[in-house]
Amino acid sequence: MPSADASTDARTDITTAPTAEDSEDSEDTLELRLPAEFVARYTQTGETGESADDLLDRIGDWGPSRTPAGSFHLVPVQVERDLPLIGRWINDPTVATFWELAGTECVTEAHLRSQLDGDGRSVPCLGLLEGTPMSYWEVYRADLDPLARHYPARPHDTGVHLLLGGVADRGRGLGSILLRAVADLVLDNRPSCARVVAEPDLRNTPSVSAFLSAGFRFAAEVDLPVKRAALMVRDRGLRDVL
Repeated sequence: MPSADASTDARTDITTAPTAEDSEDSEDTLELRLPAEFVARYTQTGETGESADDLLDRIGDWGPSRTPAGSFHLVPVQVERDLPLIGRWINDPTVATFWELAGTECVTEAHLRSQLDGDGRSVPCLGLLEGTPMSYWEVYRADLDPLARHYPARPHDTGVHLLLGGVADRGRGLGSILLRAVADLVLDNRPSCARVVAEPDLRNTPSVSAFLSAGFRFAAEVDLPVKRAALMVRDRGLRDVL
């Protein structure tokens, strides 16, 4: 799973990021199976072809938010439109260190489609700042993810992974601004969600600091299959004081 803020240090991409190992180890990939009746509830479609319900409350309808850096908008990925850009970001040497998904566009496409063709528990998105794509996000149901095996998950816990795409957007605190914005978007648009969580590598001090600056608190150390992580939590009840 990804960690936190490349924006605070060129060596630390905001990477609470899935890795190549994740796709090989069911402990750290989106391999949990939902009960058939639960899946059926979320796969019924109407005449529009859209889901009757949504595990993440229709991210595409959330709309933009104002941040100190400008208007920010999460837009669900469209592979045909976004693959070249995301592939280029994934293959940046700094990013590749943490996401471990470097390779041809086929590698990137497989990673995206594993979410887009899944049951909706993880949604890959582009982050647009003032209309310009500049970051890649994964918003996911942490309570339905293998991460839930490693901490006391609560229903509707929502996780975030972030990759800042351009070198110019790193190292100037932008990651913290956007993490706060996305956490607020989750809490504003997912009324059943009481907490936003993340699991940066515990050794990635700038990453953990970025989450703290974004209003997350350090909750625990957790041993994941590929790293020892800092469990970071943004609580709905504390959002106005942190």
